[in-house]
Amino acid sequence: MSNPENNQPTVDIELSEEMADGIYSNFAIITHSQTEFVIDFVRMMPGIPKGRVKSRIILAPQHAKRLLMALGDNLSKFEEHFGEVDLQEGNTASFPLNFGGQTGQA
Repeated sequence: MSNPENNQPTVDIELSEEMADGIYSNFAIITHSQTEFVIDFVRMMPGIPKGRVKSRIILAPQHAKRLLMALGDNLSKFEEHFGEVDLQEGNTASFPLNFGGQTGQA
């Protein structure tokens, strides 16, 4: 399927009502193997020591890199419009998590 205005391919995507509500996450755990990246989106609640994985996304390394590039592009556009996002380094929580394997946090 193509878009005749700019000759770019288009993708027909269905978004169910349930999925449109989304899932709130305030913590992510990223692990990887040689063949895939796993991103667990977690909801941590104040005063509760145990978070809950609300969604898990499994990506091929190529798709993980495309996601990284797309997030970077969108974040740049966001900051151009709304100003720089302040990470407030002193206020970020540090969670001692180790599930084995290679792990990063976002």
